[in-house]
Amino acid sequence: MSKLNWSDEKLISRLINYKTDKSRWETIRILRSRPSKELFEKCIELINSNEQKKKIIGIDILAQLGKDKRPFRKETLKIYFELLNTETDINILFSIFSGISFNDKELNEKQINKICSFQNSNSNLVKQGIVNALGFIENEKTIDVLIKFSKDKANHIRSWATFYIGQVDFDNKNIRDALWNRINDKHQETRMEAIIGLAKRKDDRVFEIINQELTENDFGSMLFEAILETENKDFIPILQQELNKSKNIETINPDWIKELEKCIDDLTKLE
Repeated sequence: MSKLNWSDEKLISRLINYKTDKSRWETIRILRSRPSKELFEKCIELINSNEQKKKIIGIDILAQLGKDKRPFRKETLKIYFELLNTETDINILFSIFSGISFNDKELNEKQINKICSFQNSNSNLVKQGIVNALGFIENEKTIDVLIKFSKDKANHIRSWATFYIGQVDFDNKNIRDALWNRINDKHQETRMEAIIGLAKRKDDRVFEIINQELTENDFGSMLFEAILETENKDFIPILQQELNKSKNIETINPDWIKELEKCIDDLTKLE
């Protein structure tokens, strides 16, 4: 019998008893598609247990219970922030922050400040959760925290923080300086997120950086995104030259060539 036909009780029982995470998220997605008062109350019961695994299951289901409609969003956020007042387990904190990240448009200033209060954590898991929770919230305090994490020792934390800083519509000198400080980052993805963020802001300094990437490095498809953000057609001849050269090299990924062709096409069509 398909899991889609299983009862909520059976699905939750399987979640609790799974030995690995292989089928975990598939099961959680099914439960999230079944918003009911009964399931919401069952999640609260799990969260109130003394077992880490049960708490996390309840938190993770509530994060997107009801998919886009989220009938229990307000109550869920209240539960999450009550947990932040007492919880110290890093895995549970990560789940809470991840859950908040799916509901961040509903946050008030007090709640945002609560998230920011965890910024000095030594746990990479907690820091990653904070970055996710603050990601697209555009105010000076959250941007300052993300800028702080864009300097973190952990590559994935720097990369995600730089991504969020670069993607927000908010723009000021501090943001541009933070992005510029990552231009020579040893971690390629972080460096590329910084280039994209500066390109989005049409920062004059980024044109030379993109030229260097095109002529000196084995660049990936993230550079195409940066080039399109500049809206600068001067890159077309260089891209066309790269395309002509790459078509004769059998070892180059054909998907990369398609993305290069699309970049040239999209750039050409710009007004």
